[in-house]
Amino acid sequence: MSAPSGKKSLSLTVEQIQGDTIMQVASQYWIEQALKEGSTFKPQIVEDLYKNEVVASKFSTRRIMMLEFSRYLENYLWPNYDPKKTSTAHMMSIAIIVNEKIRERVPAWEVFKKKPDHFPEYFQQVLEASLQERDITLKEKSLLLVFLIHCFNSLEVDLIREQIQRLVSLPIWINLLPGRLEEIFQDHPKYKKFFNSIKKNDQKLTDEKRKKVQFEREFLSKLINTYFTILDSIQPSGPVDDTKVRYCERFMELMIDIEAQLPTRRFFNLLMDSAHVIVRSKLSKLRKRDEGKLYGQLLDMLAVYGGFEIDEQTGEALTVHDRIDLHYNRVTKLQKVVFQHFPDLQSFAISNVASVDTRQNLFKHFQPLSNMDLHKILALLNYLPYPEEDQKDVYNTEFMVHLMVSKHERHPSQLEEINDMPLYPTEDIIWDENIVPTEFFSGEGCLALPKLNLQFLTLHDYLLKNFNLFRLESTYEIRQDIEDAVSHMKPWRAEDGHCLFGGWARMAQPIVAFNVVEVAKPLIGENHPAQVRADISLNLSVRPEVKWEWEGLRKHDVAFLVTLRPSVTIGYQYKHKEPFIPQVGLAYVRGCEIEGMLDDAGKVIEEGPEPKPELKGDTRTFRVWLDPNQYQQDMTNTVNGGEDVYETFNVMMRRKPKENNFKAVLETIRDLMNTDCVVPDWLHDLILGYGEPDAAHYDKMPNKIPSLDWNDTFLDLDHLKASFPEHHVTVATDDKEKQIPPFRINFKEEKSESKRKEGVDRPSGPVSLSAEVQPHVTPNRGPYPYNQPRRNSIHFTPTQIEAIRAGMQPGLTMVVGPPGTGKTDVAVQIISNIYHNFPDQRTLIVTHSNQALNQLFEKIMALDIDERHLLRLGHGEEALETEKDFSRYGRVNYVLAQRLELLEEVARLQGSLGVTGDMSYTCETAGYFYLYQVLARWEEFLSKLRATKDKEQNVKVINEIFPFSKFFDNAPQPLFKRRSYAEDLDIAEGCFRHIKKIFTQLEEFRAFELLRSGADRANYLLIKEAKIIAMTCTHAALKRRDLVSVGFKFDNILMEEAAQILEIETFIPLLLQNPEDGNNRLKRWIMIGDHHQLPPVIKNMAFQKFSNMEQSLFTRLVRLGVPTVDLDAQGRARASLASLYNWRYKKLGSLPHVLNRPEFQMANPGFVFDYQLVDVGDFNGIGESEPNPYFYQNLAEAEYVVALFMYMRLIGYPAEKISILTTYNGQKHLIRDVIHQRCGDNPFIGRPHKVTTVDRYQGQQNDYILLSLVRTKTVGHLRDVRRLVVAMSRARLGLYIFARVGLFSNCYELTPTFNRLTSRPLKIHIVPQEGFPPERQVQERPESTPLVIDDMSQMAQFVFDFYNSKVNMLMRQRGFTKPTRLRQPPQNRKAPAE
Repeated sequence: MSAPSGKKSLSLTVEQIQGDTIMQVASQYWIEQALKEGSTFKPQIVEDLYKNEVVASKFSTRRIMMLEFSRYLENYLWPNYDPKKTSTAHMMSIAIIVNEKIRERVPAWEVFKKKPDHFPEYFQQVLEASLQERDITLKEKSLLLVFLIHCFNSLEVDLIREQIQRLVSLPIWINLLPGRLEEIFQDHPKYKKFFNSIKKNDQKLTDEKRKKVQFEREFLSKLINTYFTILDSIQPSGPVDDTKVRYCERFMELMIDIEAQLPTRRFFNLLMDSAHVIVRSKLSKLRKRDEGKLYGQLLDMLAVYGGFEIDEQTGEALTVHDRIDLHYNRVTKLQKVVFQHFPDLQSFAISNVASVDTRQNLFKHFQPLSNMDLHKILALLNYLPYPEEDQKDVYNTEFMVHLMVSKHERHPSQLEEINDMPLYPTEDIIWDENIVPTEFFSGEGCLALPKLNLQFLTLHDYLLKNFNLFRLESTYEIRQDIEDAVSHMKPWRAEDGHCLFGGWARMAQPIVAFNVVEVAKPLIGENHPAQVRADISLNLSVRPEVKWEWEGLRKHDVAFLVTLRPSVTIGYQYKHKEPFIPQVGLAYVRGCEIEGMLDDAGKVIEEGPEPKPELKGDTRTFRVWLDPNQYQQDMTNTVNGGEDVYETFNVMMRRKPKENNFKAVLETIRDLMNTDCVVPDWLHDLILGYGEPDAAHYDKMPNKIPSLDWNDTFLDLDHLKASFPEHHVTVATDDKEKQIPPFRINFKEEKSESKRKEGVDRPSGPVSLSAEVQPHVTPNRGPYPYNQPRRNSIHFTPTQIEAIRAGMQPGLTMVVGPPGTGKTDVAVQIISNIYHNFPDQRTLIVTHSNQALNQLFEKIMALDIDERHLLRLGHGEEALETEKDFSRYGRVNYVLAQRLELLEEVARLQGSLGVTGDMSYTCETAGYFYLYQVLARWEEFLSKLRATKDKEQNVKVINEIFPFSKFFDNAPQPLFKRRSYAEDLDIAEGCFRHIKKIFTQLEEFRAFELLRSGADRANYLLIKEAKIIAMTCTHAALKRRDLVSVGFKFDNILMEEAAQILEIETFIPLLLQNPEDGNNRLKRWIMIGDHHQLPPVIKNMAFQKFSNMEQSLFTRLVRLGVPTVDLDAQGRARASLASLYNWRYKKLGSLPHVLNRPEFQMANPGFVFDYQLVDVGDFNGIGESEPNPYFYQNLAEAEYVVALFMYMRLIGYPAEKISILTTYNGQKHLIRDVIHQRCGDNPFIGRPHKVTTVDRYQGQQNDYILLSLVRTKTVGHLRDVRRLVVAMSRARLGLYIFARVGLFSNCYELTPTFNRLTSRPLKIHIVPQEGFPPERQVQERPESTPLVIDDMSQMAQFVFDFYNSKVNMLMRQRGFTKPTRLRQPPQNRKAPAE
């Protein structure tokens, strides 16, 4: 099926839905209304629908979509499921609808959770049907396999896990050969014990129960045999039944999914190995046929998992030594058997292992043997049953030889394979549809891609899956870039056969010359060159800005070298709809990495602040690094008679720098695989998805800290008491004046004295929680106003306080922050509290976007954190709304400037003390000055005070003998208040602390006098000085190698927007430091995110749907049941607007200020309602249109939205308070065009703050949002509730939505929101007499009668007339002489009379 046509078949229009036979039957029998009217269940309806609508349409996705959309499963199939009476059609209908739900990524198991009683019987029925020979077609069996695949991928659902465990637990070993079983029991005696006790228990079961248990244990073994029967029926040539191929592919997918999760793999791996699934499949006829390409790729994946380097019993990864031991044991065992029974093979038996364990040697020794001899050897090794006397040729000789070889040959380790793998994709992978599918993937087929589910086998498996997916997702983007650039270049075949370019591309240039200039010798232990460098010359006779872009290629940028051999003649027009490679004659693609551009002398121009040399002419030469692994493979191919690829390149293509970080990320993942990447012990199992979900919660951590200083978290004692409603709060002092922050709190759990039950660790009585509060005084920091600490002013809620408490304690803290709940404030307070409690620890902040990082930084600067301890890495610091530069070099300059300022202060102090000499020359001289002059005077002052008697009487004494009074002449006077001795002593100590801090900082800055280069100084800052280091996850992945090499260290990590970061990009920042003595020093990991909003952006649908690549680590941990702190009070939007999305969260209320602040109490001027859903019909008979695939537009909505924006501007709304959002890129471009045509250049109206997509606007907000939902035929991707939540939660004061109401209100997933929206009128109600700013209260009705707008044309006409009536007044107000006229509004064409 070609992709576009396949895609078209999957859309349902409203008209089709309403006029469809399925919907007519549904409205009669199972929609809510029919059920209320007493409709009863008729089994024949299920039979007829299955036969006529599903089977007759060859299981058309469109028909199944219709059934699923009508809630057939929830309202009819499952409520009426009866295991005793239910037919095959009923059972199949349930399975295909569950498959459809998972294909569409909507929750599939909810209906079974609500009514779980019959699920075990249903599951049993599915298993039995999967093995039936008759009464069920192969297509149906394939669909049941898909259902089973979904079950194996949903082990977090208790209901399903219970059923799956029965199929893969220890008793399935009854299917093994007795000899093999005995071998296992010798290695693992505990299993023998369990196995025997299970056998004993079986004898107590009833016959019926025993039969069921026996069936479950034999199910997978029988399923494998069913698969073998189908596989063997496929012929080597001639036509092949497509359903057989699909069945075999799905079977492979099921096997991979079982093998890829430890709980399902533990006992099954041995069963699969004993059935020799991989060897038999590799020898199958299907593997050799063209139709078996995808099957072969899936089989290769299964082979990797079959031999995965893990000990199934312990779950530990195998070390290199373990693998070698296992391999040697197997070969030695074979040698012993051969030595005992087959004297002819004596030479093999006494050889050393390394000389016989290659594939070639094993074939040489065993291929000549007779069928019977091979059978006997394999039987003695317990791989096959022993042959009977009269049996002959039971097994195929070829199969037995391959089985023997596969069991005993030496396999390269997975790590060796990864290290020998080229990182750049080549033409073989880029255009392979099974590995990198086009964007039209609908979720129906099966692909040779790894899946990211809940669990991983080992850290190596975790990294490997992410490595492959990240590589392929990047490959998809590279394919799009190559196709775009090359098609613009229009390669034609000239008359003499060479390649001629009829066009040009900004991102690609023809190559003038290409030379490999260096092939370095391999490093010890490697077989590929250490590095390969080449020079590429281009003629850049192009526009100056394009030439500047090419010359601006930086070190480590990635480019691609392409060989084109077009067969099309001059003048050929490139056709986008036809296959790409034949049109352009693409032969090869290779990647390379820029080292730099060469100067006239042929040297690489170094990057740095120095000006670049002026180069003459248009020819530019770039020095690049080629991939040594790829070069090795290509050269081996050339030696064997292939073409030398490196003699053929004729195009060089570059990519946008922002999208070009894939190689660095892949190198980072590969580095992690090669280092002993130590994840902290308390996190290891959690990352892999095992163990107790709450194992890393602070309550369970062994190093929990009982007492912590909360600094300025609480505003007062009442705030503190309200924050811990569960605790009994006691204060250490009764003096009201002393009961002020900062507070230190000591939490205690007192278990009540009740008798412990046997076998229960915890007492059965309740636990009483208490908190001891100790107020303490912050030491005086000095007499200047800037010495006063900056304080938090936010009144945190109890839930926010719990999040802060968890973040201060060691362990994993996960905070779910719905829109507007103060996630950033919580993050900043956690950082501040850690900084003050643990001054020696360093905290790393990681976010998804630069914007979020900047918001965090701006808030951190407002708290009591010394700015010399802040550092920001990456390129986003330009956007910080501050004059201070927090980048590495910015901080170096700050430190140098600060050093000079402090030395000036030292000079002033020296002058005030009357000390001669130049003490303020360097940090070193200042240190001596402090030691011998300053500290000595202070100690003398203290000893005089100690000698003073009757201190309260001698209040003046401090003022008289204080040695530094002159230095503090510039502080607010009088310096000493002389009210009490204690107060003045505190002031004196504060003054000395101020002086001491000057010298402490100078001591820290002393290194800058020794380090001369900017890079060294920046590294010193990063490693020693900075306490809070911030970067984006992309920067972390790009720079890991550099950070580790300079010895970067940190103790805590805080991640904002954690649900928007790819799994692997969340993981890499945990390992930005090398382990110390085999331990990772990470103590805290705080993740703040919202998995109910949009996940990371994955451009390719196949990776997003099939591989589940969009699942962030945050979401996976939530699915695993890791405890979260759910923030529960929003302060962004009116409470009425929040009601459109707060149903999605556990309990989301509003903060008091959302009700009290003036802006929330006033109505939106010019509107009757603060939110409205506006029904938009067709305009001139057209609703949504799709000029390009997935590029949806809707002109009626675009014009309507812009007309409403113009209306808002005309009554005085500021443009920067309005944003226009839409759910599709196509509509975004259309709205921008309409704004440009109608009002963009009009000085009275202008443009809104932003016009963008909902996905792009996540994390941002505005007062008024106008939203266009575009679609009129199908709901499209708004059916993903996460997108709906983001769309509804961007507005603070007003939200106006334009959509086809009939379509969206019918969609079950969206009903909680659309029920509220449709309870208000569906035509916009405006009050043109009102103006901005607002004067009317929310609860008041408008004074004038509202105007009800019927449709877009009326609104456009109204705005046109309204503008013309106001334009003269507006001109007078703004001093214009000539009015700016509006274009005529869009007109409705009258439909011709019938």
